[in-house]
Amino acid sequence: MDFEQAKKRAEELKPLLQYYNEKYYDDEQVVSDYEYDMLLRELKQIEAAYPELITKDSPTQNVGTGSMKKGFEKVTHEVPLQSLQDVFTFEEVVEFDERMKKAAAEYNRPLDYVVETKIDGLSAALEYRDGKLFRGATRGNGIVGEDVTQNISTIKTVPKELKERINITVRGEVFIGKEDFDKLNENRLLEEQEQFANARNAAAGSLRQLDSKITASRPLDIYIFNVQKSEDVPFQTHYESLLYLEELGFNVNPVKILCNNIEEAIEAIKTIGKEREQLGFGIDGAVVKVNDLILREKVGTTYKTPRWAVAYKYPPEKKETLLKDIICQVGRTGAITPMAILEPVYVAGSKISKTTLHNEDYIKENDIRIGDRVIIQKAGDVIPEVVGVNKAKRDGSEKIFEMPTTCPVCGAEAKREQGEAVTRCLGVECPAKLYRSIIHFASKDAMNIDGLGESIIGELIERKLITNIVDIYHLTFEEIASLKKNGKKFAQNMMDAIEESRHRDLYRLINALGIRHVGVKLAKSLAKTYESMDRLMNASYEDLMMKEEVGEIIAQSIYEFFRQEQTIDLIEKLKEAGLNMTVQKEEGADDRFAGKTFVLTGTLENYSREEASNLIEKLGGKTSSSVSKKTDYVLAGEEAGSKLKKAQELGVTILSEEEFLSMIQ
Repeated sequence: MDFEQAKKRAEELKPLLQYYNEKYYDDEQVVSDYEYDMLLRELKQIEAAYPELITKDSPTQNVGTGSMKKGFEKVTHEVPLQSLQDVFTFEEVVEFDERMKKAAAEYNRPLDYVVETKIDGLSAALEYRDGKLFRGATRGNGIVGEDVTQNISTIKTVPKELKERINITVRGEVFIGKEDFDKLNENRLLEEQEQFANARNAAAGSLRQLDSKITASRPLDIYIFNVQKSEDVPFQTHYESLLYLEELGFNVNPVKILCNNIEEAIEAIKTIGKEREQLGFGIDGAVVKVNDLILREKVGTTYKTPRWAVAYKYPPEKKETLLKDIICQVGRTGAITPMAILEPVYVAGSKISKTTLHNEDYIKENDIRIGDRVIIQKAGDVIPEVVGVNKAKRDGSEKIFEMPTTCPVCGAEAKREQGEAVTRCLGVECPAKLYRSIIHFASKDAMNIDGLGESIIGELIERKLITNIVDIYHLTFEEIASLKKNGKKFAQNMMDAIEESRHRDLYRLINALGIRHVGVKLAKSLAKTYESMDRLMNASYEDLMMKEEVGEIIAQSIYEFFRQEQTIDLIEKLKEAGLNMTVQKEEGADDRFAGKTFVLTGTLENYSREEASNLIEKLGGKTSSSVSKKTDYVLAGEEAGSKLKKAQELGVTILSEEEFLSMIQ
């Protein structure tokens, strides 16, 4: 590569690596560690060949940084939290040893090493004053981090008070163990939340939450691996300091191997590599550190890395195995996800027997078939995924997978809507959807059953006191009281709330049913148009299409929902339970805005947007989010935007807040 080619490539790599770096430190990993390491290595080789291409902003010259999160105070580290020099071959480890041997001879110091696992998490500094936790801070850019004391205090393995009353600052790695991470992602999958890409991102994102309750709910752990500063206790060696940290009560990195020479250090690296699958936490390498602290001080550091340590990076591991079957799991909102059932295989520390195949398109695009020999890799060395198919080993017995047209849990129709990648169960009483269905049914905008929150619903389901929505109305006082210690008052309040919900207006029940694409606003409109549940259930597709707010997809969703056997059965049972099925008209109701459509824009002085909309609907009108020729009034507050201009162009009547107030008085 000549100079011009090298310059062009360096200019490509620098912004790309900086982008990957920023994403990584902002808890979003865009590429695997291995891909990033190879690109950084390429840039280092270019800069070694052409030193004139080295710039101050090069990723080779700076500690990787992410943006400081708003809401956290900045902390300047007394001792910088540096990164490590990565190596990828044992030849490079030997070269490191040769440099250290020269330094040891020059300064007449002993040379031995400590080999530790390089834990894949988020680095943090813990500062103790008089033996008590004073502050916890993220690494940040190595010089300045974020004050996360409140969050780090929620980690059970962070001691709040040491066994000795000393002043000390230590460095550790916050992480989530393999089993805990698997459980965390399984729960997120069931709840149809986005899964964490890897344990490192999960740990970093959890530690940097502005709400410490979220941090406390995550299974964070920490291993301490270094004394940053100690005013009271002098140490001769790094290994000695680690043993002392254990005596103080710290959770110290359990893999710390004292090696007399580099040959033993290389064997330790190999051993860790072989046994990494059995470790309970993820690693992305092994660290070789000079043990003698005086020699460390003599050899010093660069701006970015210490000269007395290197991190050996293991290559990503891929394994081939048999894809025995593809089954479908149903999430809490009804999304049906295909899962690969695999011949069990160990990959990067875990026994993998199944993994998600995401959706129908992913399977087709990658031509994945039942019976294939597939290649498994862990994304970010954590989440298993199918990354390829060994088509050369196909023998013709492989089967093409087809997404089911009925729900594998309840047998109701399963459908993939146009423009979506997900196939969903349409059954309103599907057991897989029960938890989410009841949460929505009891919510404020639906049946508004006060006290029936997520934790209570979870416990009712776990005790099998409710197995469907209607069971809410058959709960007894004794069953509810059993949920809490001295729960009689709680039970009475709950019984009263359930009784009140039987008499809610029709629109609340329509919203509570969880019809896809139907929210509270459309539910109100449907209730106003059809006035009874029976009339809505019997509405034709063409009739539904007549409504302005209803397009083809929404009309189809409503029409199909009310023709499901489960829906018909549920409505009948709710009728038997005494729920109101008609619009409740107040005597002498004021419907002065009947047939009128309003659009709201800008900021009102006397009402919020929601309050004004509710008032308009109470007086028989309706609100829309966009201005058209069918709009009757545009209610314009302060700083009205493009909607006001559109109303002027179309000649729509524009109301000031004063004019609106006079209309409703």
